[in-house]
Amino acid sequence: MSLTVLTSAHRLSSLCRLQRIRGHMMSSQAQPEVLLEKVGRAGVITINRPKVLNALNLTMIRQIYPQLKKWENDKETELMIIKGAGGKAFCAGGDIRAVTEAGKVGDSLAEDFFREEYILNNAIGACRKPYIALIDGITMGGGVGLSVHGRFRVATEKTLFAMPETAIGLFPDVGGGYFLPRLRGKLGLFLALTGFRLKGRDVQRAGVATHFVESKKIPDLEKELVDLKSPSAEDVSKVLESYQNQSGLDSEKPFVLEKHMSDIDRLFSSGSVEGIVQNLKADGSEFANKQAETLSKMSPTSLKITFKQLQEGATLSLPEVLVMEYRLSQACMRGCDFYEGVRAVLVDKDQSPQWNPSTLEEVSDQTMEQCFSSLGEKDLTF
Repeated sequence: MSLTVLTSAHRLSSLCRLQRIRGHMMSSQAQPEVLLEKVGRAGVITINRPKVLNALNLTMIRQIYPQLKKWENDKETELMIIKGAGGKAFCAGGDIRAVTEAGKVGDSLAEDFFREEYILNNAIGACRKPYIALIDGITMGGGVGLSVHGRFRVATEKTLFAMPETAIGLFPDVGGGYFLPRLRGKLGLFLALTGFRLKGRDVQRAGVATHFVESKKIPDLEKELVDLKSPSAEDVSKVLESYQNQSGLDSEKPFVLEKHMSDIDRLFSSGSVEGIVQNLKADGSEFANKQAETLSKMSPTSLKITFKQLQEGATLSLPEVLVMEYRLSQACMRGCDFYEGVRAVLVDKDQSPQWNPSTLEEVSDQTMEQCFSSLGEKDLTF
């Protein structure tokens, strides 16, 4: 069999697979994937794919965005609430498996998904009305983008937060370059590079959530919020604070990273990822060794992109960060680590990605420059 025939056959099978996945990504199943309801004077968005931990796809983005804009301009709607169905996850991330399948065969989904997701992230950040994300469960990647830029983010003991993208050859996108460098000290950089997971009350202590409320109180909280008459942001804040004050669970436990904060600030203060790795190895403590080991498993290209992304993002506005991140998303689609990371972690699940280049030293400044370069007329615009 000739190579051409093999390539054509492979391309055909990739296309068939993509059509299936596109169908899944753009699906209109019997059960709506997003519920958009008006309850009292509140617009309520429910992410409704519990079987896949409420993973976000393009169809859902295309439903949420226009509704958000409509409610923002509707005099009868005074606040917005977003939550996840099923009790396990708020939203465990974007449906990136479909995005990589699209990227392999040059399908436009690889551009459309990131572009429209980032436009939605920006709309949440710019929303003029109180926007309350009830992040009661797993909240990662794309789920962070649906919540963290809103005015209010309510964590519960079931919340599990992470930006684990460096492990799959991506970077903490959806505005990670904006909110992560604004967390205290070097905490954001630490979370971005290592993908460290925060749970429950620690999500609020880190500054990712604004409030902590026990999971069993969330239905009552939601009812009280939708019953508010002409609420200002301050009115919403008072309700959230009153529920937080009734939630004593884990309040006596210190922040999980408290005893490591001075180490994080010291070890992650360097002008490069190589410098951070050097600091960690030289330190030799159990904590430092663990972080060095974690970083050694991540995509070297992703680590370098993420370091520069947060460095730049520290002084940019959210829209400017999202323009930068869209350029980076397309650089990842042009590269190979994102495909390899998704294969190793999500498809074959062998957890043994073969990164290329395989060391930090081999990732050139020129490569970095290309990743951050303008896409000209293909740049993200709002």
